[in-house]
Amino acid sequence: MNIQIRELKSIDTYIDALSKLMQDTVNAGASIGFLAPMEQGEAELFWQKRNPNESRIMLGAFQGNQLIGTVYVELEQKPNGSHRGEICKLMVHPDARRLGAARALMQEIEKKAIEQKRSLLILDTREGDAANRLYRSLGYQFAGAIPNFARNEKGVLETTNLYYKIINNSM
Repeated sequence: MNIQIRELKSIDTYIDALSKLMQDTVNAGASIGFLAPMEQGEAELFWQKRNPNESRIMLGAFQGNQLIGTVYVELEQKPNGSHRGEICKLMVHPDARRLGAARALMQEIEKKAIEQKRSLLILDTREGDAANRLYRSLGYQFAGAIPNFARNEKGVLETTNLYYKIINNSM
């Protein structure tokens, strides 16, 4: 089945699906700012504060009518950073991985960022996660690592890797 990428204009329509996606993703071991076990209410609270607006573009990956992935970009609003955005919360449901949804989400969010006159994207991800390979394959450059950045569910402090990508040199 084909994966379709759609812009999510409102959280209200998708809050249950986004919350379930986040809960399942975190509980499967993803490092996206939360610790397992994650409760539905914790995920709902997160998404209630993330409605798309002029500084946040959110995308969903759908297989049929089912939301299987998401990503959003925070568009920097400070005058000296109006050329950049930060990629946030790229996640694909554990049962839908390896189908190309993450790659499709990233490619589309880059297009949306260019439409918003952004030329630089930044992101971070836990060292050792498969996402590192994805980001490098999409042309993101490794900028460095920060040790002891985030605590995992076992209490161990782990390293995060920082990446950037210049998406439009002409801006």
